[in-house]
Amino acid sequence: MSTSTDKESIKPVKKILVSQPKPANDKSPYFSLAKKYGVQIDFRPFIQIEPVGYKEFRKQKVDILAHTAVIFTSRNAVDHFFKLCKDLKIEVPSDMKYFCISEQTSNYLQKYIQVRKRKVFVGQRTALDLIEILKKHKNEKYVFPCSDIRKDDIPNFFEKNGVEWSEAIIYRTVASDLSDLSDVNYDLIAFFSPSGINSLFVNFPEFKQNNTRIAAFGPTTAKAVKDANLHLDIEAPLPNAPSMTGALELYVKKANGL
Repeated sequence: MSTSTDKESIKPVKKILVSQPKPANDKSPYFSLAKKYGVQIDFRPFIQIEPVGYKEFRKQKVDILAHTAVIFTSRNAVDHFFKLCKDLKIEVPSDMKYFCISEQTSNYLQKYIQVRKRKVFVGQRTALDLIEILKKHKNEKYVFPCSDIRKDDIPNFFEKNGVEWSEAIIYRTVASDLSDLSDVNYDLIAFFSPSGINSLFVNFPEFKQNNTRIAAFGPTTAKAVKDANLHLDIEAPLPNAPSMTGALELYVKKANGL
């Protein structure tokens, strides 16, 4: 991926690459941002998900039915968990409890179960929010379906408090093939996970930032940017801009003199 070599400290932003899939909803704030400020916003997921097959999963020796509760921290986890159960011919018991990181994830559960007939506990948004709920249910035996790359907040809480739990790696996060972007210039790239930063260097080992601005959502992503010796221009969320689009808007207004 090539970048501009102009030495100006801050240049106008005309083209932005968002390292996520294109929103399905036409009312996405990204489209509003592009229209309002006349900037081009492209979308390209830097990472992709690959399922762990049931034969490989068996090697982990995790007995799903030996647990009383499941923790879901993403819709990917929900999809791959129920697919795996289907492949293993496991019928999840009706008294299984579900602990979801957010209402969005809880609502997504309805794709597979009748939520109103199950015991579902919902956090507000983050793992730390969910931990506050888990503190009240330490006697459960939890299974934590997740990716091979995950945060340590919940496992650390379990270990510290002697809670019974099993990690079930049911999918992997791998770098997407971005070779078609090798000759494309962007003024700004927005990242949402350390895996996205890793994918950048997997695809472009000689990447030089030059005047490409970088935005990062969340502290772990920001740390990954800095650990890669890249300059972090936008760190979201901000007190006055809780979303990535809000943080991008503040920067574009400043850079473009609006």
